[in-house]
Amino acid sequence: MNKKQLFFAVAIALAAPANAQNKAGGISKSMLDEIRSSQKMTTSDRALANAIAANSIETLARNHANAGAIDTYFSVETPAQSITDQQQSGRCWMFSGMNVLRSAFAQRTDSLRVEFSQAYLFFYDQLEKANLFLQGVTDNADKPMDDTRVQFFFKNPISDGGTFCGVADLADKYGLVPKEVMPETFSSDNTSRMASIVASKLREYGLELRKMVAEGKSSKDIETAKKGMLGTIYHILSLTIGEPPASFSYAVKNKEGRTVGQSKTYTPLEFYKEVVGGPINGTFIMAMNDPRRPYYKTYEVEYDRHTYDGHNWKYINLPMDDIEQMAIASLKDGRKLYSSYDVGKFLDRKRGYADPANYDYASLMGTTFGMDKAARISTYDSGSTHAMTLTAVDLDSNGKAKKWKVENSWGAEWSQQKGYLIMSDTWFREYMFRLVVNKKYVPAKILKLSEQEPIMVMPEDPLFAEDK
Repeated sequence: MNKKQLFFAVAIALAAPANAQNKAGGISKSMLDEIRSSQKMTTSDRALANAIAANSIETLARNHANAGAIDTYFSVETPAQSITDQQQSGRCWMFSGMNVLRSAFAQRTDSLRVEFSQAYLFFYDQLEKANLFLQGVTDNADKPMDDTRVQFFFKNPISDGGTFCGVADLADKYGLVPKEVMPETFSSDNTSRMASIVASKLREYGLELRKMVAEGKSSKDIETAKKGMLGTIYHILSLTIGEPPASFSYAVKNKEGRTVGQSKTYTPLEFYKEVVGGPINGTFIMAMNDPRRPYYKTYEVEYDRHTYDGHNWKYINLPMDDIEQMAIASLKDGRKLYSSYDVGKFLDRKRGYADPANYDYASLMGTTFGMDKAARISTYDSGSTHAMTLTAVDLDSNGKAKKWKVENSWGAEWSQQKGYLIMSDTWFREYMFRLVVNKKYVPAKILKLSEQEPIMVMPEDPLFAEDK
């Protein structure tokens, strides 16, 4: 290579990165120059930049006009009960579901109370989810590792999130025990490390099962191997959450916390039948508000369940007007409801108040945020993140909702509402997604539609994240 050839070779090599960056679709120098020149910082902009540099965006976006005292009166309100605390776990779905069950028990007896052990049901939830993973991996072992369904299992082999469907399936299968019989442990309150350990072991086991299938091992050999794997998971859960009791002695208490009558020996299923009254499955519908899909259709989420032999998550998609009317009917009869929300949106945590008027991010940033509910769901900008127990509604003179109230599971000292959260009806309509309603309060037309053949949908959908 002569000097001239060498010069051109070096020039081409040096120019290559710059040319690559100017490929169509990238930010070219001329584009960046145009963007810069269009951004003329005014004195107001500089003041805002200085303020934002030294303060949280939430503090500066707070709408002072909406920061006054919160109206805490509710025209329809169910009886209060103790506030629970899920601690550093994603078990809001279980706490909310059990809040509904213990409220129903108190309503039936009118003088007795009971609190259920979340740790007990959580143990079986984790064991069942481990089995769901192992069996799901086995059933899909003929597919490559980059298959969507195989990735679904290996990405999330286990979690502490869920929905009310899980409470129904697990309680119907394993029963319930009082909280004092199986109290919380550090790992049930703080689930992340335990979950990480169990997930790693499950992924290892998943590869072993795929290998057994590839090698043509018999179904009996695979089932035996899976049973041994579940034994290891059971051991880990016993060390971290505690081993669930097979039987226990317990005496029911009254509202003042005093024991009523003699203690009695129960199995978890016997206790469940006595305090709940019978199976939960078949007594409720789940209503969803998903404006992306046709209303008055029933949908079923494949593989979204807590037990392999349980029920897929099934729901009927309804307009908010219908959902609100069922909620109002239930609350008027003293029945609390499982409900879930995108709780982080426009939430004033200190006051315990959710309202789109709480914060004005648009004015602070000098732009607009124009997506509606359907667009926010489709783009993963919004979706259900947290379950809470709906307890009250305030109605105007025409019977329309003005605001709503829920029992949260973040402890009794959370917010100025002492563990409760109040939400405007505007916020409720935009950021409420799921409601579990006893069939007693469901209009006949909707009840019939809920029994139609469901349309199958996949769990990767942005709206089907578990409540945590």
